[in-house]
Amino acid sequence: MVRIKHSVSTHRRKKRVLKQAKGQFGQKSRRYQQARRSLMKAMVYAYRDRKVRKRELRSLWIIRINAACRESGISYSRFIKGLQEAKVGINRKMMAELAVNSPVAFKRLVQMAQEARPVAAVNKSAK
Repeated sequence: MVRIKHSVSTHRRKKRVLKQAKGQFGQKSRRYQQARRSLMKAMVYAYRDRKVRKRELRSLWIIRINAACRESGISYSRFIKGLQEAKVGINRKMMAELAVNSPVAFKRLVQMAQEARPVAAVNKSAK
C-alpha cells in the first residue's frame, strides 16, 4: 500500500489560517498554533458582536429620537404612544434620521403624535 503524505494539505491549511490572522499583533500573526487560537476567539467575538451591534444601534436611535422629542417639549414614551395611536408606521431608524437630518419633518411627526394623544385620553375617560 502506498504511503499518503499530508504535507500539501497541511501546508495549505496553515497558510489559510496565517492569512486570516494577518493584522494580528505579535506572534499571533506568525505562529500557526497561536494564530489558530486567536482566530477562534476572533470568530466568537465576531458572531456575538453581530448581534450586539443591532442592540447598540437601536439604543442610539432611541437616544437621538428622545433628544429631538425633548427639544419639541414631549417625552419619548408619549411620542411613541402618540404615533401608535395616530397609526403612523415608521421605524425608529427612520425617525432618528429625520430627527438628525430633517428637524422640520420630525416636528411634523411630533405634532401628529400630540394631536392623536388627547383624543385617546378623552375616549378613555368616557368609558
